[in-house]
Amino acid sequence: MTKYVIKGGRPLQGEITVSGAKNAAVAIIPAALMIDGVCRIENIPQISDVTMLLKILEQMGAKIRTVNKHTVDIDCTGVVTHEATFDTMRRIRASYYLIGALLGRFGKASVAMPGGCNFGGARPIDQHIKGFTAMGAAMDVRNGIVFAETPGRVQGASIYFDINSVGATINIMLAATLAEGRTVIENAAREPHVVDLANFLNSMGADIRGAGTDVIKIKGVKKLTGGFYSIIPDQIEAGTYMAAVAGTGGEVLIKNVIPKHLDCISGKLREMGVEVEDMADAVVVRRRGPLLKTTIKTLPYPGFPTDMQPQISTVLCLADGTSVVTDSVFESRFKYVDELAKMGAQIQVSGRTAIIEGIDRLTGAPVKAGDLRAGAALVIAGLCAGGTTEIEGVNYLERGYEDLVLKLRALGADITEVFVPDDPIVAEREAV
Repeated sequence: MTKYVIKGGRPLQGEITVSGAKNAAVAIIPAALMIDGVCRIENIPQISDVTMLLKILEQMGAKIRTVNKHTVDIDCTGVVTHEATFDTMRRIRASYYLIGALLGRFGKASVAMPGGCNFGGARPIDQHIKGFTAMGAAMDVRNGIVFAETPGRVQGASIYFDINSVGATINIMLAATLAEGRTVIENAAREPHVVDLANFLNSMGADIRGAGTDVIKIKGVKKLTGGFYSIIPDQIEAGTYMAAVAGTGGEVLIKNVIPKHLDCISGKLREMGVEVEDMADAVVVRRRGPLLKTTIKTLPYPGFPTDMQPQISTVLCLADGTSVVTDSVFESRFKYVDELAKMGAQIQVSGRTAIIEGIDRLTGAPVKAGDLRAGAALVIAGLCAGGTTEIEGVNYLERGYEDLVLKLRALGADITEVFVPDDPIVAEREAV
């Protein structure tokens, strides 16, 4: 395994380029299953979630050709199976998008229940099942596998989600693309990657309207054909670097972004005394003075994203006064707080709310990431802290951040990736 070793206290300076959006890529890649022909996808991030999804498609019979580091050609015309029950599936949450894609193409799907980050609280797929059932699919979950089947083609339907769910919106959109008739999704998620998936599918021949609003209307088509598509920049990667600059101080030009997607993050950073300057496809972030307290509540887009909550909470540990952070999207997403406490953070958690008392400085310590965004928060903490921070569990970070260490080092951070031989006793215990 590997760990990150960070010697903190250095302001970040320079420029950085954001990679393609993880959350868009992991929806678009399964969508390739429904395309008759070759689709070329550009601006794909080099992260483990993408690598695993491409491997899953290959296991199902797809032909994958790497054009360059960020471009792949995918040809799924030879896929004849509706089953995706590999062990790989359990290591990535977005694998559940294969249910919608396979239902759309074959009218049936057998997909292993996904894994991915475990940051506490329930992350059920009940809204997915509700939508598929409305579209005529018989649903069952047995032995960790989701079974879905329709008598013929999936049928269009009117679906109202009880909660605003990105995953369910994407999954139903996938199935509806090749369905018989018209599907209307109400209380749909509006996140940028939902819009990006709709744009991808439309470029391949789908008829999807309203993505980016809370009502999406989809007229099913009989066939999707190949083409070219470039994935949007990663909103959360950009936000993570913005938060890092806010915490350490300094000035960084963050390139390859859509500033509009960052408004919810930029607004809060400005409240905290951080300067954010929007450009055409970049933002400049700088902090010269003290950090100010604020109040944050995570909400579905265009509200403040839950995937930025751990990073911004870490920065608020260094703000003057008392800040309040509430995560209204996911339960118990404050497990990383125990790790920050080892570095001197003063945070009290009650249910979905954290009360953060600002301190002058964090202190380096050995910590362990428990999920992707918590890992990013610990990296930011290490960059801000005095002394040395060692972070284990960095495999989570590799799920969503491309070349994290190299990018931070280019900004002047003292961060290295260190290989640590596995302890055979610990490895055997974890395997059991």
